[in-house]
Amino acid sequence: MSEPIRLETPLSFEDVEPLKTGDVVLISGVLFTARDAAHKRIAEAIEDGSPLPFDPSGQIVYFTGPAPARPGHALGPAGPTTSSRMDSYSPLLIERGLRGMVGKGVRSEAVRDSMHEHGCVYFGAVEGTAALLADRVKEAEVVAYEDLGSEAVRRLVVEDFPVVVVNDLRGGDLYREGREKWRRKRTPPPA
Repeated sequence: MSEPIRLETPLSFEDVEPLKTGDVVLISGVLFTARDAAHKRIAEAIEDGSPLPFDPSGQIVYFTGPAPARPGHALGPAGPTTSSRMDSYSPLLIERGLRGMVGKGVRSEAVRDSMHEHGCVYFGAVEGTAALLADRVKEAEVVAYEDLGSEAVRRLVVEDFPVVVVNDLRGGDLYREGREKWRRKRTPPPA
């Protein structure tokens, strides 16, 4: 197994272009959190021409709604949310320079097409590791939509936040490739 790839945000096209499905990446720098309700408000802000809660250019959005922080921690457990819930909104941010998204599950064809066209990568975070992922968060602050509680937009400062490339810029799809690789072929019984 090769060494993890280390990336620091903000990301450029040159940072994400060489990534391939299955690559293990350690992200350091800033991630922004946003789930369904926050994405809906961001889409409304784009439609209205209002300011966005953060400039998506070069950034990564982590689809999570963290639990309250325990004493001595910047953030509570923060596992990945099912990304398809953001599929109708994601192209709006990708078109504005978003370079990465972190979540779990398959993305729609429209999102994958937008990612390919504009240079954005989809990373998967491992389910069931919410507390471990939160330990990689060094700072956390709400930057927008505080009334949404756990779904508010947060600015996280992370160190060696572990993810895997699920969708790369060449059309690779780790979910599809994994199914094909491990699919059992049925063989007819001997006659």
